[in-house]
Amino acid sequence: MRPKALAIGCAALATAVVLSGCSGNAASGGKTKLTIGLFGNFGYAELLKEYASTHPDIEITDRTASYSDHHKNLAAHLATSSGAADIEAVDTGYVNQFKATPDKFVDLNTKGGKELKDRWLPWKWEASLSKDGQQIGYGTDIGGLAICYRRDLLQNAGLPADRDQIAALWPTWQDFMAAGKTFQAKAPEGVKWFDGGPTVLNAIVGQASVGYYDKSDKIVVGENKEIKAGWDLVVDGVQSGLSSKLLYSTPVWNTGFKQGQFATVTCPAWQMAKIKDQAGPEAAGKWDVTSVPGGGGNWGGSYLTVPKAGKNVDKAVELAAWLTAPEQQAKVFKSAGLLPSIPKLYDDPSIVDYKNPYFNDAPIGRLFTDAAKKLNPQYQGPKAGDIQTAIGNAMQRVEQGKQNGEDSWRQFVGDVQK
Repeated sequence: MRPKALAIGCAALATAVVLSGCSGNAASGGKTKLTIGLFGNFGYAELLKEYASTHPDIEITDRTASYSDHHKNLAAHLATSSGAADIEAVDTGYVNQFKATPDKFVDLNTKGGKELKDRWLPWKWEASLSKDGQQIGYGTDIGGLAICYRRDLLQNAGLPADRDQIAALWPTWQDFMAAGKTFQAKAPEGVKWFDGGPTVLNAIVGQASVGYYDKSDKIVVGENKEIKAGWDLVVDGVQSGLSSKLLYSTPVWNTGFKQGQFATVTCPAWQMAKIKDQAGPEAAGKWDVTSVPGGGGNWGGSYLTVPKAGKNVDKAVELAAWLTAPEQQAKVFKSAGLLPSIPKLYDDPSIVDYKNPYFNDAPIGRLFTDAAKKLNPQYQGPKAGDIQTAIGNAMQRVEQGKQNGEDSWRQFVGDVQK
């Protein structure tokens, strides 16, 4: 999942030279107009300008929405064969849902996809294949997992700021919470250890051997002891006063970055763009990145699909292939931090040796590529994205004092079973 909405949307693009307008397929001057539906900062703003500059017959517009709204809208558009963008991004939490109706999408294997499949991690390619072998999407990024933290806030509370020393404090999530209690005892006024329970819980879920579903698409979260143990641990952290009680991808969460309301945040690779956007230039060098408790895991990653009802299918396929090519994934990693899904880049010195100046020159290239090589992806069922939203809402009920941990868990399990 990548819940952030792009800062550059229709209003901004309306003034751009090569990217203009927000509806329709016919462009001025006889140009072909392509739309791309996104739900977060894919790092495509400059790439779309670059592509349009080398393809003067094409104008490109992005269409952005929140994570949940984007996928709901896409399902509605596909059901009516009307309203979808020429290219639609789909998160890993929803790809199983959409690949169950491959007739709604262009089979990319029939458009040169078979010749490109070795670009991607094998599991990334396979995850968007329908049961009859149709390929509905080209992989963009994978999430990976790390922890982003405020060096200055940790130092003010007497904890080390060095990324190796701080990682040594939390080999497990239990240790992470214990470090949080140490931090909270001396924390600056108004500052909490982590942003909100749902963000921490998503990371713990992403490390579990089995997630919300088993491989037969049966929902098993209610009997999943790993996830329940993670739930209980986060509830304890909330009740111990470690949480700012903010739900990710909300205005108050964005404000939390600006005001420095929390010291740590679960950090898939794509999260770094969010932090930079919301914390602003004045926080450059204050943030750093280190290893996640528990080691490994994944949160997020996406695909670019081409709905079959589009009016410019061939040109949309060409753009989707270009945006997900190794050269463009490398550029996106350096500009926005999104971890490539192309394994040959994991040994590219320009990627492996990359350090992010905003995050105190953190060696994010090595940190995330090492994690990617070890990643054992978790199976995602048809409604994994919806269940992730539901468990976040359940944790928010606890944080807001509406329910205790056990009651909220029981309601969550009952809701998802329905």
